[in-house]
Amino acid sequence: MSLLSIVLPAYNEEQNIANTSKVLGELLEQHGIDYELVFISDGSKDGTFERIKEESAKNPRVRGAEFSRNFGKEAGIFAGLELTTGDAVIVMDCDLQHPPEVIPQMWEKWQQGAEIVEGIKADRGKESLGYKLSAGLFYKIMSKLIKMDMNASSDFKLLDRKVVQVLLELPERNTFFRALTFWAGFRTETVEYEVQERKYGQSKWSFWSLMKYAITNATSFSTLPLQLVTIMGGVSILFSVILAIQTLVRYLMGTAVEGFTTVILLILIIGGFIMLSLGVIGHYIARIYEEVKGRPKYIISHVTENVPGTAVGSWKREHRES
Repeated sequence: MSLLSIVLPAYNEEQNIANTSKVLGELLEQHGIDYELVFISDGSKDGTFERIKEESAKNPRVRGAEFSRNFGKEAGIFAGLELTTGDAVIVMDCDLQHPPEVIPQMWEKWQQGAEIVEGIKADRGKESLGYKLSAGLFYKIMSKLIKMDMNASSDFKLLDRKVVQVLLELPERNTFFRALTFWAGFRTETVEYEVQERKYGQSKWSFWSLMKYAITNATSFSTLPLQLVTIMGGVSILFSVILAIQTLVRYLMGTAVEGFTTVILLILIIGGFIMLSLGVIGHYIARIYEEVKGRPKYIISHVTENVPGTAVGSWKREHRES
């Protein structure tokens, strides 16, 4: 029988661990799907990992690991992929805002030959207007940058084992899981779902964290922002040429006036372009710096007792080689 692995990154989700484990376990057993649940505590400051260990003691199909500190959701996803052993892997939120009821549909599409099953948001649920607008802007920007339609996409998706191996073999440290599955190709199907309300706790995402996430992923996945620097330089030169022609014409016509205000505005505009350009270039230099250092995506400090020795050896080897 094929095995389904479910990766569940968690940050300060101690209230959700037991409920998530129970709901998923009952659903999968009801549909006769052999499974394993892999929780990753992303440097949680509460008792998240303690709850994971408790669930692992009660159910051998529940496994988990804890990071030495908070490395971010992307690291949590890839650590979970590294620890899975299933023929297919689903990545979903630990708070069950990704509805478990959709999992059997994903599993069925995978059995029919799909290698990636994308969860597409039909409804974003009860979110603030500001959050919806910022999220919509983020996806539009990312769709333009990577030249793929990412509107309504999410981290909720099923991957065949071959796709998981492709992602794990990528040498880059700064990853964007949601876009990498588009980039990888393979036969893809979709299922629609509605974002559910959290039963416990509050979302860890804020407007500023989402913006930081967007900037980091934009510069790690596309070179288009660098091309925008050239465009801004061209606009600045064009503006300067037009202003120079206007000034020369007025001078020849004898209507030239003192240009102190014009000079100040010109300096401010060009200075703004230069500083913005330096900021964009600085982001790319930072990405290069992080990649060249070759540090691991994450550091695992603890694992549950039922984590396979091969998986534990894998992350130990990576850390030793790094």
